[in-house]
Amino acid sequence: MLAPQIIDLSEIVRAMNPMLGRLLGEDVDLTVLSPNPVGRVLVDPSQVEQVVMNLAVNARDAMPDGGKLTIETTNVSVDGAFVGKPADVLPGHFVMLAVTDSGVGMTEATRARIFEPFFTTKEQGKGTGLGLATVFGIVQQSGGYVSVYSELSHGTAFKVYLPRTDRVAEASCTDAPATTLNGSETILLVEDEEQVRTVACAILRRHGYNVLETSNGGEAYLVSNDFSAKIDLLLTDVVMPRMSGRRLAEQLAPQRPEMRVLFASGYTDDAIIHHGVLDAGVEFLQQPFTPQALLRKVRDVLDAEAPKERVGVRR
Repeated sequence: MLAPQIIDLSEIVRAMNPMLGRLLGEDVDLTVLSPNPVGRVLVDPSQVEQVVMNLAVNARDAMPDGGKLTIETTNVSVDGAFVGKPADVLPGHFVMLAVTDSGVGMTEATRARIFEPFFTTKEQGKGTGLGLATVFGIVQQSGGYVSVYSELSHGTAFKVYLPRTDRVAEASCTDAPATTLNGSETILLVEDEEQVRTVACAILRRHGYNVLETSNGGEAYLVSNDFSAKIDLLLTDVVMPRMSGRRLAEQLAPQRPEMRVLFASGYTDDAIIHHGVLDAGVEFLQQPFTPQALLRKVRDVLDAEAPKERVGVRR
């Protein structure tokens, strides 16, 4: 479900710059370019953030030894003579978001399948094959399109074209005061991927939360046993070595029955429910997530009415 607003795409990208730098790591040289004011687009801001995040993470994974990542926005007018225009794209005025990496590149056969759900070239357990499919779906729902250019050993450029609008913004996506997303509760965070864990901890602590940081289910179980005060929320990855997030929640439920649970995963909620990993109705956050998406979901779970019988967790 989209909640479109009239926004400046460059502002969204610039606001994400610090968080993207932490997510990409020191080995990736990130450059954000927006030399001129760009037109406005009618899109869901959180979904656009998801597009940028997914493309950035995809680029990072294509540069295992580090490299350069450039994110830029600009106005583009497409007409009948526009070289490289997909056949089903109508002429018009667009704002283009380009994400270009210096990574390993793709073969033509791979490029032809990258937007297929569950297609991935990564080794088993390293990727879901849903990131680029999500990008394609969001852009298509927003009335835009994606083009891809890639050369083996030279990198890849994803270009997202979103229709420009002349409508005046009725409300900025930053109108809601940031303080509404702050909190002081204690969160037990369980995430085995170090970069994701580091970024999530930084976001939550910056907004007032007390975070107990752990890298696996066993460590989280021990931290919970040793922590005498209340833990308000368990925020855990679903798929982890040795002890899954679901199993951890089951183990902690008897000793902390009032603790809320929020699962996170690179899989979509429909996929993990369909494959029997979680039950329908659980609180779920899809990765990669933006700071706003993380804070909003955490606040929603903490502010909800008293937990029902622990859905998705078998006693």
